[in-house]
Amino acid sequence: MVELTVNVATIADKLRWDEYVDNHPDSTPYHRFAWQEAVQSAYGHSMAGVIATNSVNKQVCGVFPAVLMKSPFSHKHLCALPYCDLGHGLADAPEVIKQMQQRLSDIGKNSGSRILEVRKHTTAPYDLSALAGQKVRMVLPLPSSGELLLQSFKSKLRSQIKKAQKNGLTVRLGNTQNSINEFYDVYAQNMRDLGSPVHAKRWFEEIVDGYDKNAIISVVFHDEKPIGAGIVLCNKQTASIPWASTLREFNRLAPNMLLYWSLLEHCANNGIEHFDFGRSTFNEGTYRFKKQWGAEPQLLIWDRFDLEGKQLKQPSQVQKNSRLRPFVEKVWCKLPLALTVRVGGFIRPYISL
Repeated sequence: MVELTVNVATIADKLRWDEYVDNHPDSTPYHRFAWQEAVQSAYGHSMAGVIATNSVNKQVCGVFPAVLMKSPFSHKHLCALPYCDLGHGLADAPEVIKQMQQRLSDIGKNSGSRILEVRKHTTAPYDLSALAGQKVRMVLPLPSSGELLLQSFKSKLRSQIKKAQKNGLTVRLGNTQNSINEFYDVYAQNMRDLGSPVHAKRWFEEIVDGYDKNAIISVVFHDEKPIGAGIVLCNKQTASIPWASTLREFNRLAPNMLLYWSLLEHCANNGIEHFDFGRSTFNEGTYRFKKQWGAEPQLLIWDRFDLEGKQLKQPSQVQKNSRLRPFVEKVWCKLPLALTVRVGGFIRPYISL
């Protein structure tokens, strides 16, 4: 067995960390070092990811991103990774994963954490009927160009994209501060209308700054007013869209169709081979929206471990869906937008979803 050295990763490891992530077949954009950096810079949680190297040749043989989440309401916990769907370890061999996870458990013990949460997925074959009520990610293989992608769509889907254009909607891609501002205006209002607390704008500024050319923002306009926006993060040949929003009063104009098409076309034209539409509940509303583009489900598995490595029972759906939640959402969506932005920026850092 190869002797390993497993250490907490620092900024000095960033280049070789990302090089390893770029070349690992199971990596996602969330595995890039920039995600952990953004969490720490924007919200003050501590980076806790570990990097494994071969003790003989000093080559990287594994990375396991993680963040030590602090909370004024409960105990600290290690999360791999917060605010996204995935954050599992990547390695040359299962034994490396095991040693990195043990190192994370040791970090947790020394820092007062009680659990380690690991967010992963499976591509193993499974009976789709068994996915009822389960959370899945939706992944679409992309051809080598936007033209080929458009040709692969059913006529109904193509007509929906054209509908947005016929309605006078336009789209602009970028990753400047102005793009962030336009995105945030749409995102903040949409989240308020949904009854959900928003991330602080600084979070998105740190993400775009850290991902640089690997972040792209699409903004859809109606008469120069932003009415739809989304952010895509890339990792060599894979792209994910963690945030997308539209203003509900303009949804009749189909901004969502133009928004997603602009990003899919951009990714296909720039060498991206797989597009991750993100998390949905199997066979429910957002699942069906993503399915129409041709995306297929992959089961998400969010495991929780105590710091001795024992897997913990997942909270039931009843526990997850608090009776208070519908009431809170109903009140939240009636609050002034500026207030939800201010309060959301305070509480959102402590919600790891």
